[in-house]
Amino acid sequence: MPVYLKSIGFSIFMIGILEGIAEATAGLSKGYFGQLSDLKGRRLPFVQAGYALSAFAKVILAVFTGAVPVFISRLIDRTGKGIRTSARDAILSAESPPGKKAEVFGFHRSMDTIGAALGPLAALIFLYYHPGEYRYLFFIAITPGILGALLTFIPKEKPLPVQNNSRPGFFSYISYWKTASTSYRQIVAVLIFFTLFNSSDIFLLLMVKQKGFSDTSMIAIYIFYNLVYALAAMPAGKIADKVGIKLMMTAGVFFFALTYATISFAENMTWIIFIFVIYGLYAACVESNAKALITNITGTRETATALGFYNSFNSIALLAASSWAGWLWMTYGSTAPMLISAAGALATVILLIMIKRK
Repeated sequence: MPVYLKSIGFSIFMIGILEGIAEATAGLSKGYFGQLSDLKGRRLPFVQAGYALSAFAKVILAVFTGAVPVFISRLIDRTGKGIRTSARDAILSAESPPGKKAEVFGFHRSMDTIGAALGPLAALIFLYYHPGEYRYLFFIAITPGILGALLTFIPKEKPLPVQNNSRPGFFSYISYWKTASTSYRQIVAVLIFFTLFNSSDIFLLLMVKQKGFSDTSMIAIYIFYNLVYALAAMPAGKIADKVGIKLMMTAGVFFFALTYATISFAENMTWIIFIFVIYGLYAACVESNAKALITNITGTRETATALGFYNSFNSIALLAASSWAGWLWMTYGSTAPMLISAAGALATVILLIMIKRK
């Protein structure tokens, strides 16, 4: 997407603005639509609408060119993500067999991440033989988008009791913090603190680029990381169900600290590959297990609200993390944000250990 945007005249600054607004839209939407899903006692309509909107966004990219259509497409796509995410995760939580919740979330993450690796790989192969043919690529992407949206109409759900027929205010989900359990507030506060040190993956890739490796090597490393993540997510969930989700997440955050503390000093491709294996293990241990842990400590009728609150503030913290990391990189060099992120992760490890749960 960034390469395409540059090809139609977007500057790096404008790409950053566009992606920042798009991700903020997704984050805030997750909170609102998560709460709405709980209040209406329904999950599937939000999942169906969310995937349908994202499929429609690809149609806009394929049919129109120019800054305004691209901006609208990105907003629609991220809004679709915001509508579906909390409700979908609430379904995963509700349908998990006893004692296997982390495994279920890990399985979902594995499948999602395999797509995140194979999709860009397929796009790279297409662009290798058809350079610059982005609109044809977007036309191709419409098909799996529409098929994915149609498949969401196959499952059936048993609606939960309606809690409130009125439409809540867009930011009313924020008040959930006041009524949430102590365990929820502790875990979410620590996770958001960690996200403040967890800048975009693009900074790790830029570090690889800075060390003199080619663009092809950089993209290959990112695909490799996603494959490690995909292969490890479900086993990490299985282990978490047995030894404890919080323990597995603590190990994952330590892997993150190890990645950021060492990547500045990596001098060859072997070392970099090893670092991205560790980073893939971090993602497998933390990303899906965080959702499993949150759903374990919230009631069935407030699951989507709890997830939406976390997802919303996590998105804001991620935007803040990428902002300060970018400023530090430009002001003091690339090593400074890496080491500060590592220090923040080690502080998170200590905080996770200090949290005591029944």
